[in-house]
Amino acid sequence: MKNTLIAVFFLFAANIHAQIFMAKSGATSISFFSAAPLENIAGENKGAIIVLKASTGEIQVKITMRNFKFKNALMEEHFNENYMETDKKVEVEGAATYPNKYGEFRGKINEPIDYGKEGENNVTIAGKMTIHGVTKDVILAGTLVKKGTELTISSKFKVKVADYNIQVPSMYVKNIAEEVEVTISSILEPYVKK
Repeated sequence: MKNTLIAVFFLFAANIHAQIFMAKSGATSISFFSAAPLENIAGENKGAIIVLKASTGEIQVKITMRNFKFKNALMEEHFNENYMETDKKVEVEGAATYPNKYGEFRGKINEPIDYGKEGENNVTIAGKMTIHGVTKDVILAGTLVKKGTELTISSKFKVKVADYNIQVPSMYVKNIAEEVEVTISSILEPYVKK
């Protein structure tokens, strides 16, 4: 995880005077909900890495899929083995294979934000989301709230399971919705070099 944080920092630190915000430890929740006739499925992950470069509006989110927690162990096992295939290696666009254990979003806030001013901003973020080895262009709507030195970001959106080549075994097809609702909430604070 330390190497990931260093790589993310250098990605955004081209301009050393730019303000970088990072998710506070334990202050991020990414959850999903799938309504289904037999049983609703919900998972939550509190271990995402989120970095925002204020001068450009660039934002990056990286999440370890195995960190999703469910109300029972069997759901967690099915999520990792049958749907996300977190131990499988995948090839992306002819590139080298990599473990299928991460989800990632890289994008940019479309609206200009005055980070020196407190208040709530409605934003849209255009970018690329990678899940299960598949990358798609997406536009997400959300809010960014500045209070003191902290930023709170939140968004709620739907993800079509088929868009990311997630195969639902036929015996579970009635258990999984075609779309799952994803909710993100995170508090970011200014990055301070140690």
